[in-house]
Amino acid sequence: MAKDPGHMGGARAGWGALALALPAWVALGLFFLLPLTLMLGVSGARRGVYGGLQPIGDLGAYLRSGAFLASYRQTLEALYLGIAWRSLWMAAATTALCLAIGFPAAYALALHAPRRRKGLLLGLVVVPLWTSFLIRTYAWMFILRSEGLLNELLRATGLAARPLPLLYTGGAVIAGLVYGELPFMILPLYAALERLDRTLLEAAADLGAGRAAVAWRVTLPLALPGVAAGVVLVFVPSLGQFVVSDLLGGAHTMLLGNLIQNQFAVARNQPFGAALAFELTAAVLLLLWAGARVARRGGSGGAADRPPGLELL
Repeated sequence: MAKDPGHMGGARAGWGALALALPAWVALGLFFLLPLTLMLGVSGARRGVYGGLQPIGDLGAYLRSGAFLASYRQTLEALYLGIAWRSLWMAAATTALCLAIGFPAAYALALHAPRRRKGLLLGLVVVPLWTSFLIRTYAWMFILRSEGLLNELLRATGLAARPLPLLYTGGAVIAGLVYGELPFMILPLYAALERLDRTLLEAAADLGAGRAAVAWRVTLPLALPGVAAGVVLVFVPSLGQFVVSDLLGGAHTMLLGNLIQNQFAVARNQPFGAALAFELTAAVLLLLWAGARVARRGGSGGAADRPPGLELL
């Protein structure tokens, strides 16, 4: 019986695609799934008397007793829920500020900047990323401290009679986060706005819409994939970071990242630190999944799905 050439060609294409994807799946398994599995196992263990992990004799009895959930129950205490809430609202505030600053900047770059200067302006957005994030955070310490640049400027202009307590506050942490994460909001927004069909904007203007109506009812809905990508790229690092809050917030502003780092480096409570880290990872994965759904919903429409932006006028 002769073999179908088309079937054989499809099988070879399938094996070829599998071979191309295999290195990515291996890397994902080794550097993400395996550490995540180990972290899950550590989170269900018991802390030793002097740190480390305490050996478990009867694993079946240990699992049936529910003792492996002790670290997760500890994360529900009021102290740690307060730290989680502080991390959540600071990450949300950072994301909102980055969006409020980044959208007008990306809009101006994509739709109004001269073509010959776009490369220069985009380079200015990316330039801060060429310097170490730690060095840039130290620079903010020199700006915000009592004898820093900002306080000296306020005193020189007569706006403040004495140095203001700007460093080691929640505002300093948010300022450092916004400065560090702003490029990651501008770049995806610029990419989404650059691909906009300009004829839709012109049609909206011909229908009598003003600039604000065009931006709100046409430009923003079509740029939702870029907004979703920027929100994820800013919110996720802000939720888990600990360098900025450690340097600019001090002991007054402990976030989840600082708490997790302290459990492994100072308190030597690996099960509790692993439980916190696993919960944070689960929250981040849920956010990534939601962001991907929003991006697909915003970018999946073809010509038949785009006119509703004009139908709202």
